[in-house]
Amino acid sequence: MKNRRSKLEIYLEVLKVIKEGTTKPTRIMYGANLSWKMVQGVLNSMVDQDLIEEIDRSKSRDKRTNKVYQITTKGVSVIRYFDRAKGLIEVDEPYFNPFEITKAS
Repeated sequence: MKNRRSKLEIYLEVLKVIKEGTTKPTRIMYGANLSWKMVQGVLNSMVDQDLIEEIDRSKSRDKRTNKVYQITTKGVSVIRYFDRAKGLIEVDEPYFNPFEITKAS
């Protein structure tokens, strides 16, 4: 059974999906395996933190999508930082996730 993802893992997954070229909110939702409500909250938070930027295309010819997203330099730096951190940790447990946040009992 797989554990639930932490917020950090969700944010990193959304950043990676956008970095790979997925720009439309619905496609980001599917790529990161999130609900619509969750992806909207994550995208808004990431825009506020300057990890991604929102581009309004309401005046373009493509009327299907008003907003698209692209990763910023800061967002790329965050991905690099956490990928390097993961590479520094050696763990014998196959299902151990060093970024999982747990509450103390």
